[in-house]
Amino acid sequence: MNLIDTKNQLSEKYKHVEKVANVDNATFMNIQLRAGEEVVEHDANKEVFIIVRKGKVRFIVEGEPVDVTPNNVLHMVPLERHSLHAVEDSDVLVILVKP
Repeated sequence: MNLIDTKNQLSEKYKHVEKVANVDNATFMNIQLRAGEEVVEHDANKEVFIIVRKGKVRFIVEGEPVDVTPNNVLHMVPLERHSLHAVEDSDVLVILVKP
């Protein structure tokens, strides 16, 4: 068992991106953004699952906007171009899975 702490970093600094765990076929990352902060367009060569734990984040995936909240999960296939914009202060768990 391994309990991983992902404490709120936004009280101490702006945009926070941290790799929190690696297993054989997956990487887990924590992204914390203040409202208005962005991550520029990029892609990943892995399956990507986005879980917003707090807040609201607008993703642009291959030109299509989608709002991700704690009530849904976003899945992207490898190499889908995407960017993100925090609509609210947000805490996001990103899971990258090797296809």
